[in-house]
Amino acid sequence: MGLFYGAGLFYGQRSPIPVMEYWRWWVVHLWVEGFFEVFATASLAFVFVSLGLASKKMATFATLASASIFMIGGIPGTFHHLYFSGTTTPIMAVGASFSALEVVPLVLLGYEAFQHYRMQFAQTWAKTLKWPLYCFIAVAFWNMLGAGVFGFLINPPIALFYIQGLNTTPVHAHAALFGVYGFLALGFIWLATIYIYKDKEFNDTLMKVGFWSLNWGLILMILTSLLPIGIYQAVASLEVGMWYARSAEFLQSEHLQMLRWIRMIGDTIFIVGGICFFIQICKFIFGKPSLKA
Repeated sequence: MGLFYGAGLFYGQRSPIPVMEYWRWWVVHLWVEGFFEVFATASLAFVFVSLGLASKKMATFATLASASIFMIGGIPGTFHHLYFSGTTTPIMAVGASFSALEVVPLVLLGYEAFQHYRMQFAQTWAKTLKWPLYCFIAVAFWNMLGAGVFGFLINPPIALFYIQGLNTTPVHAHAALFGVYGFLALGFIWLATIYIYKDKEFNDTLMKVGFWSLNWGLILMILTSLLPIGIYQAVASLEVGMWYARSAEFLQSEHLQMLRWIRMIGDTIFIVGGICFFIQICKFIFGKPSLKA
């Protein structure tokens, strides 16, 4: 894997843009869409089986399917970026298909875990693990929306030609990066704190505000700012050209400036969620033991 990533470093100052872009996307796909997707699926499969939220059969299927798609589609999955070098539409379509398939195993695994969790919620252990499990279920949701829907939005050949590199790309990046790997990290943090600090418990109000603020903040960032700007850029790219959609003249126009300021609403809500989670961590580390716990 290290050698694969190393290939992305061998372009120079005067290398052709098609060559630079191909190897850059090679690294992005193998690392993010390949290794991270498999890691997220395998780790959650282990957690869900250990907690009785998913069957061993389903967890094994999801993990093997994710690993297989990665091993088979790791290189074909990069094909939908070959438009930089003028490849044919069928080749790009094959790449887009492999890229879209990568999110399916984790979504199915998360759905089964959520169904089992709902049935067992009345049990004490399920209530104790409520917030780590909520974070893990959020991983499956954002994997479907951020990596799947928003990712495939920019993957088809015709979309790649007109809107790749516009604000439609950060829509996918924000939703997939924090939505999947941010919540995955938080889920593991909360799971670890439960076992490290057995004499303490979650502040339910603090966690509820933190969890939903992070989710709604991310949604509002996307829906009120990133996606509308991306749509405006897409229209400009279709009507005039990508050079215009990415120009300072267009991006500094009054209505796009306003949309960038509107994003502060989602940003603020998101920050509130982060602060709530930080306070909860401090309570675990420095707070007094709970009599109830």
